[in-house]
Amino acid sequence: MIELTRLNGETFTLNALYIQQIQSFPDTTITLTNGELIVVQEKETEVIRKTVNFYKEINVLGFRKGLEGQ
Repeated sequence: MIELTRLNGETFTLNALYIQQIQSFPDTTITLTNGELIVVQEKETEVIRKTVNFYKEINVLGFRKGLEGQ
């Protein structure tokens, strides 16, 4: 799960496994696998960083803990 901020300042937690697409229009817009659109304050690169970190945490990408960078 990743924590994000809506344009109105409200924070929420999103299950990053449901992210299909991230775009900047210039606001960062996240398209979920169910077609729902979410606009957030974070930059596109920040959402990507948080998503990759989440994937690493739950081992979706096959990373082994302690072996990153080797």
